Amino acid sequence: MTAQSTSVERILGFVTDSGFTFGTVEVAYETYGELNAERSNAVLVEHALTGDTAAAEWWSGVVGPGAAIDTDRYFVVCANALGGCSGTTGPQSLCDDGLPYGSRFPAVSIRDMARLELNLSQILGIETWHAVIGGSMGGARALEFALLAGGKVAKCAVLAAPAFVEADQIAWAMMQERAIQLDPDYFAGDYSAVGRFPAQGLGLARQIAHLTYRNDVELNQRFSRRRRAEDYYEVTSYLDHQAKKLTARFDPQSYVILSRALRDHDVRPGRSPDLRTALSAGCRDNLVLSVSSDRLFPPDQVEMLARNLPGRVDYRVIDSPVGHDGFLTEAAAVSAAVGEFLDT
Repeated sequence: MTAQSTSVERILGFVTDSGFTFGTVEVAYETYGELNAERSNAVLVEHALTGDTAAAEWWSGVVGPGAAIDTDRYFVVCANALGGCSGTTGPQSLCDDGLPYGSRFPAVSIRDMARLELNLSQILGIETWHAVIGGSMGGARALEFALLAGGKVAKCAVLAAPAFVEADQIAWAMMQERAIQLDPDYFAGDYSAVGRFPAQGLGLARQIAHLTYRNDVELNQRFSRRRRAEDYYEVTSYLDHQAKKLTARFDPQSYVILSRALRDHDVRPGRSPDLRTALSAGCRDNLVLSVSSDRLFPPDQVEMLARNLPGRVDYRVIDSPVGHDGFLTEAAAVSAAVGEFLDT
């Protein structure tokens, strides 16, 4: 396998759906494998909300040599989302005045992220993609990329993501955003300019989110009512651990920006209020996977996407007690489905 370190491309004059024009956007990405002479073996992997460009690490067992997304066979590209904090322009990037964007960073959409990656495709000289694949927010990005690409994507795989976000998911996103905003170190998003960091708010946001990523049955079986100390339960320790891991590597304002983008995800605006019509420009070869115990994006909501996609649609439910995170943790089942899909 040939793995390149993260590269950065610069795109000029990028305009967001919200009407903001970036003078320059930097796009960080990582590639694995080699682009063949026909330039027909490119696979775009889309990361989830707090993911990054290192697809072979966060999707170990699914991306790599001999894996379902075989880096000895495919030229795999994974780009950091617009508004992120792993190399692509985001809230901590410097504005023209030399200060971080902070609160000035514009609203971005899932569609903006996909359009930016289409610009990256041109820079990389990739006119057609063998596949675009992603889970959760990455699944929403994969779907939008396929819709925008105008037939330049042969296969689209959407894992644990719907065609549009509904009220329950909007409510969970609101609580996470409020947790960050209420941290006294947040300073309306301009914490970097005053040398602060809202770690408590970001940590609490992660804990709220994690309760949607895992299933209640799994948490009950895994932790029960066991305690670490008199007033400290094992499940509390687990959630504290998740908070500490994220605050050590992620930017709070990026979390707000990306959460809002996923909150607003809906393929219908600008296309059609009818879902089937809105999806009609998508791939003619689709894989849609849901997780049986997912309480963030339940199987019925994901299946609605599958029922309305054009062409061939292979819809499967991954049987897992884990919950939403099953698209990451159930590597064997996901690999079997994705590998078969890419081969047929």
